Amino acid sequence: MEVEEKGFVIKDKRIFPQGPGSAEQQEEQKPGEEVSGEKKEPEEETTDQLPEITFSTFIFSLSSSALFHLGEVPDPGTGDKKEDLPLAKQTIDILGMIDEKTKGNLTSDEKNLLSNILYDLRMRYIAKKK
Repeated sequence: MEVEEKGFVIKDKRIFPQGPGSAEQQEEQKPGEEVSGEKKEPEEETTDQLPEITFSTFIFSLSSSALFHLGEVPDPGTGDKKEDLPLAKQTIDILGMIDEKTKGNLTSDEKNLLSNILYDLRMRYIAKKK
């Protein structure tokens, strides 16, 4: 008796725009080639533009996310400030978990940064929760 294995099929249902600058045209085009009369310069690596990822930049990133969800920082796209306290609490809890899990493994500067950011975010959350 033969057992037939069931598999799955992945179908890409994304829609790609057609015309100048479309994905199909970009694949065929080489850096520096002209598209509709304009010379296209090769794009620079985006890694050159991003800051180095360190423990401190990671903590600052999570802190910025928490401040955004607390409504302290405006949305970069719209400029509106929106509160989402459950997401703010989750991000603050993630920072608290990082604090617990990294005890004894941080430099004094990293420990101070994390504890100060956690204190500040917790106080802001309590003030918003009232």
